[in-house]
Order: sequence, then C-alpha cells, then structure tokens
Amino acid sequence: MKLFRHGSVGAEKPGILDRDGVRRDLSAHLPILDGAALADGTLERIAAIDLSSLPVVPEGVRLGAPLPRPVNFVCIGLNYADHAAETGAAIPKEPIIFIKAGSAYSGPFDDVVIPRGSTETDWEVELGVVIGREARYAAEADALDHVAGYCIVNDVSEREYQTRRGGTWDKGKGCPTFGPTGPYLVTRDEVPDPQALDLWCEIDGKRMQNGNTRTMIFGVRTLVSYVSQFIALMPGDIIATGTPPGVGMGIKPNPVFLRAGQTMKLGIAGLGEQMQRTVAAA
Repeated sequence: MKLFRHGSVGAEKPGILDRDGVRRDLSAHLPILDGAALADGTLERIAAIDLSSLPVVPEGVRLGAPLPRPVNFVCIGLNYADHAAETGAAIPKEPIIFIKAGSAYSGPFDDVVIPRGSTETDWEVELGVVIGREARYAAEADALDHVAGYCIVNDVSEREYQTRRGGTWDKGKGCPTFGPTGPYLVTRDEVPDPQALDLWCEIDGKRMQNGNTRTMIFGVRTLVSYVSQFIALMPGDIIATGTPPGVGMGIKPNPVFLRAGQTMKLGIAGLGEQMQRTVAAA
C-alpha cells in the first residue's frame, strides 16, 4: 500500500493510492495515520478495504508528510562510500547517528526555507525507513520485522553550520523545513529488497544525484538493529539512511549551494517523487 496524508498543515487526513494511481480519502476508516496505525493488524484491515468505494482526493490538495512528526527523526551520516569520498571524509567503521530536529520535519512539496545568513544550503536524497513496531536492542536477523515501510527524505543541510560552527552536525541539519518527507509511506510488502532502489535528485531540472541503495555501507537491516541499541525506536519513527554522491559540497573545484528561487525534485523507485521550492527566510 501507498499511504499518505492530505490537507492543510496541522489538519491532514489519511489517504491511500489505489491500483490506478488515484488518491483516495481514507479518513472514514482511519481517523489518524500515525504510529499506532502501523500495527500489522491495522494495515491488514486497511488492505481489505474496497478502495473504489472511497472518495477521491481533489487535484491540488496539499500532501503533507505521510505521518505526524516522529518521536525520533534519526539520520545516518556518510553511509555511501562514494559520498564520503566526495566530502573528503573517511569511511565510517560504525554508523554515524545524528538526530534531525522535529521542527525540520515538513511535507514533500512544502517550501524549503534558506536560513538567515546561509551560504551553503545543500540537498540530500535519502531512503527513509519507517518503524512500525517498537525496537529496543533488535537483533539484526529480526530488524526488518520492526519496519512498517519506506519513504523519501530530503536531508537538507547547511554545510557551514554543520562543519564549521562548533563541530555538531545538528546545527546544519535541523533548520526549519530541512526535512521534507513523503509523499507516501510505502508498506514493506511493496519493497521486497530495500537494498535495490534507485534514487536521484535534480536541481532546476539538472540531475545532480544518481545512486542505488545497494551501495550503502550499512544496509537497512543493520541500521535498524544498530540504532535500536542506543535509541528506543517507536512506531512512526523515521531513519534517514544516508545519501549517494552528487551533493553540492562535493562539486569540484567549486561547490554549488542552493539559493532562494530554485527547485529541488527528487525520487526513489517505487516510492514516488517530491519537489520543493527554495525561499528566503523572512
């Protein structure tokens, strides 16, 4: 299934994509699409609904992030060897974990705000893993049993804040609107192998990133297990699993960064596409 939320900010309603790609309103059967709704029993009940009986979501209605703001918005740094190389960083021996601020979480088509004084705002297309069942000290062999599905995340990053403002990545990762997520939560039954997904990002129509999740240093199964050793992962939490090469900071000889008035478009095979316009901070 491909689940989504539609409506204005703070008033989103659940929806589902039917077999013909038509967006249907699910709110009569599921009042809230949140972590509690990701239990296997609830998803099985939704799968049994005759989708043709559901109202069509009108064209032009805003699509929000597919879930409410997660308890834990976890990100993995430098998880593609070629991305580590383009940034001049060593390949990590263990996954690098950081937390993206909840206030960064935003919809897949919402504007991305360039922070005041920013000169190095950058793009990062990433596979997001959505947790469906609480994970604490999950064994690697069982890790995917805790996954409800997958989504697209744009891990927008301000590189100066990230690398030259005191040594904590969070400063450059957590600015408002720096976490566009969605449009869909694609349930795990539709993604038989999360390590075989093409992902890409375009800036103003120019393809900047082309990658495949098979080149991750640490795969999804490893990441869910590893993160759960340190953080209690709750239903509805998201792990953004790192980005392939092609980010702005990696362009040689002169890095290229975002400015107001540009368009980011990004996608992952089978998970849909998202697009944001960049705007200056008020």
